[in-house]
Amino acid sequence: MTDVAVDKTDPAGSLSSTEKEPDDLIEEKNQDNPPAAAAEEGEGAAGGVYRYIKDDLFTSEIFKVEIQNLPKYIGFNDLKKFLNKHGVNPHKIKLFSKQMFAFVTFKNQEERDKAMKAVHGMQWKSKVLSVRLAKPKADPILKKRKLEEEVEGGQPGTKRAAGSQEVEENEEEPLNIQIANAVTPLWNVPYEEQLKRKEKEVEGVLQKLTREIGNNNKAMLPWLFVQKEKFNKMCCPLEAIRPSPVLTEYRNKCEFVIGVGADGEDKTVGFRLGKYKGGSCAVVSPSETTHVSSEAKRVVQGFQQFIRANPYAVYSPETYEGHWRQLTVRTSRIKQTMAIVFFNPQKLQEEEIEELKRNLHQYFTEGEGKESGITSLYFVRMGQRTSAGTEDLPCEHVTGEEWIHEELLGLKFRISPHSFFQTNTPAAEVLYSAVGEWAQLDQDSTVLDVCCGTGTIGISLAKRVKKVIGIELCQEAVEDAKANAEANGLTNVEFHCGKAEDVFPTVLNAVVSPNVTAIVDPPRAGLHSKVILAIRRAEHLKRLVYVACNAKAAMNNFIDLCRAPSNRVRGSPFRPVRAMAVDLFPQTMHCETILLFNDSALQFLVAVPRKPDSPPTQCSTDFHLRVIS
Repeated sequence: MTDVAVDKTDPAGSLSSTEKEPDDLIEEKNQDNPPAAAAEEGEGAAGGVYRYIKDDLFTSEIFKVEIQNLPKYIGFNDLKKFLNKHGVNPHKIKLFSKQMFAFVTFKNQEERDKAMKAVHGMQWKSKVLSVRLAKPKADPILKKRKLEEEVEGGQPGTKRAAGSQEVEENEEEPLNIQIANAVTPLWNVPYEEQLKRKEKEVEGVLQKLTREIGNNNKAMLPWLFVQKEKFNKMCCPLEAIRPSPVLTEYRNKCEFVIGVGADGEDKTVGFRLGKYKGGSCAVVSPSETTHVSSEAKRVVQGFQQFIRANPYAVYSPETYEGHWRQLTVRTSRIKQTMAIVFFNPQKLQEEEIEELKRNLHQYFTEGEGKESGITSLYFVRMGQRTSAGTEDLPCEHVTGEEWIHEELLGLKFRISPHSFFQTNTPAAEVLYSAVGEWAQLDQDSTVLDVCCGTGTIGISLAKRVKKVIGIELCQEAVEDAKANAEANGLTNVEFHCGKAEDVFPTVLNAVVSPNVTAIVDPPRAGLHSKVILAIRRAEHLKRLVYVACNAKAAMNNFIDLCRAPSNRVRGSPFRPVRAMAVDLFPQTMHCETILLFNDSALQFLVAVPRKPDSPPTQCSTDFHLRVIS
């Protein structure tokens, strides 16, 4: 898996996310800006609350439509699939299910116009759809400021007044409490209670999955009947959640924004108190947060001193002016530290940027910043987006080693700036040990490690199996994975770079082993549907271990693995047979979920209710044994 600016499960929030996802669709339901309100805001796209729209910058809000008269009871995924079916490729979807309309944005005018022609007048579930152009969303900061000015000027400001008391109460709390609530919301909840909440959350996901399997595969209903009776309405047993071995300073990667501090101090490095779309840009130092390591805090302090003594201003997401944008810090248990500085060059000359890099080098190797302990320093030029692409930004090496290194399960791994590596190393060892146990591998097994990152899972299992094949989108991570296999003396491991949906079917078809197990560890939104379809078609793939960082977001993957065969979904369905949560993110509501799926062609012997006229069996007078295949 790959991440750049923000980790896939990062609760802290950051400047922006360029992490890879199967698609860039975002589900936002029932927000407080329906069309009527949107039509009343601002004087036009040229100024006011729409000032952020510029010809040379990319925002999909420029290419936005409103789809009206949608059928009742449809969900985000229903709309997404409907649009895809008719050749429409949205960039973002914002569904207002109760009002039966949606806002949809596109990457360019051509795709927007194509969608309008295709969808307008189309009938869907007895409803005739209509499509019209929609205004862009108002800038949250400017919108909030405008409302505040109206209130101060005595004009009606009901929207602000409704929430003003809560805002004022929050602002009365000390900043260390405010930031703890923002980035580690369970900081004051006993750890045993945190684990219970997370386990309950996963239980709810499994109960929903059970209902969805029944709706999409009637043949599994007898099996589901028995499972639900045994496992509290769940389709499989949920094992006890495994806790994190460490509860504080566990993050080995943090992304810090740079902005005006909540205390009024300019050029503050830390976490935002809220999201930009919520109207907040205030930044608070991480010095008193519990999940950030002391090594990372030391780097933040040293870097903050550097930029405060530097003439360049902080980048403003409101005006698009300024330079300093973000600082990413990666650390390892062997005391190596990587810092990645994100900087908007604006119109600076190349000589000025090179001078800045020389100053960074001098400060962190010979100056006061030497105490920060940085062993690897990178510089990234991060300008405004001019297209919808989310490719990794080039990293310019400033000083130190090119990588940091980590040890996990007795193995050595190198990590590049863009490569994914689980953010809680001790808990990752717990996670990967469970994955290896559940995979039921032997010396004849072939493991397909999908979204493999630096190869951690596959490499940790390589000595137990015949072959490991890894697939990863990020080229840096693939190079790391190859180097990691070599460093650990492994010769039965290979890695392929590319999108999983493009590479996986080809790799799978080339595997001749009769004993194939797939292990997938995708980003938040799950695997591309093409990967799921390829898994279903693979007759020799009988076992799948799915590691989900967001089980709710991966629900569609789970359903497609289990749904009945059709013209689109070929091959035997899978069954979930085992599940467990592993806590990698103490003090937050996030956790990893492992699900083991077996091919349903493997027979299950279950007890089902005996019909009144059927003869009793030896095991019971009310039930008889039946093979479910």
